[in-house]
Amino acid sequence: ELQVGDIGATVKLKDVKTGNTLNSKECDYQFNFIKYPNSKYTRAIKPVNEADVEKMMSILNRMREEDPTWVIEQSKELRQTLVHGQGEFHLRTLKWRMENNEKLLIKFEEPKIPYRETITKAARADYRHKKQSGGAGQFGEVHLIVEPYKEGVPVPEIYRFNGQEYKISVRGTDEIPLEWGGKLIFINSIVGGSIDTRFMPAILKGVMARMEQGPLTGSYARDVRVIVYEGKMHPVDSNEISFMLAGRNAFSEAFKNAGPKILEPIYDVEVFVPSNKMGDVMGDLQGRRAVIMGMSSEKGFEKLIARIPLKEMSSYSTALSSLTGGRASFSMKFSEYEL
Repeated sequence: ELQVGDIGATVKLKDVKTGNTLNSKECDYQFNFIKYPNSKYTRAIKPVNEADVEKMMSILNRMREEDPTWVIEQSKELRQTLVHGQGEFHLRTLKWRMENNEKLLIKFEEPKIPYRETITKAARADYRHKKQSGGAGQFGEVHLIVEPYKEGVPVPEIYRFNGQEYKISVRGTDEIPLEWGGKLIFINSIVGGSIDTRFMPAILKGVMARMEQGPLTGSYARDVRVIVYEGKMHPVDSNEISFMLAGRNAFSEAFKNAGPKILEPIYDVEVFVPSNKMGDVMGDLQGRRAVIMGMSSEKGFEKLIARIPLKEMSSYSTALSSLTGGRASFSMKFSEYEL
């Protein structure tokens, strides 16, 4: 019989996982699942042999059941498999187990940074997609304007580019919240039927495809207003694919002319550090482009609150441990994107 505080051992529990409660038949009590601390160290992981990706994922999922503080993430955006842990040593343990127990060679890499792209001014562009190779061809021409989107700011009635005026008459608006943050506002301002309404969804699809892989770095684009104001179509050769490609390329060209900028992910960071190590930690944070937001004292420790770009936090857990002899701790959470 196990009493409070005792540790027991057993064998051949095939379906038991970390966090399960083991009871006798007469008892149905369940312990609350342990709440683990947030991860503090992240690396991209890949097998040395690319053919072992499926095997690696199977092993990682099994190891995650054994130790839930290993968090596995397959990032569609970064096109990397990420492993989040409690520190560098924690991930070194995972690597040792995979290479020695599972006989699978792996390597860690720096994770990519999930930047965002946006624009800072209005610009226009037009693009004609034309393809003829016998039989029915492809034809679609799109003229559009892009500008930064800000909540509550109306669409101007007139835009001016290179001394020429472009009058806007809003016929329809799609407001699209983006899954990666921000919005796309897509406006149909076609007058006179130069582009049939049935082709507008194809143009929007082309714009969205380019926003999913921004023209600057391939990062997601956000907070853009797109106004389709003119175009041309062919009675036979125009189709959805033609206008999708014309819309995508017109958007890409206009985006590049609209003062494009990279947005950087910023995190709110709290650091608990012994008082006698405060100067060292402060100096290190300033070298990481930190903006100190506040300080306080708690139970013999100093609490620092700062805003820091994610790029600067890559190996922070290791650096902080080295600076303080392992006596400091920190937490971080996403705040916002900034220019």
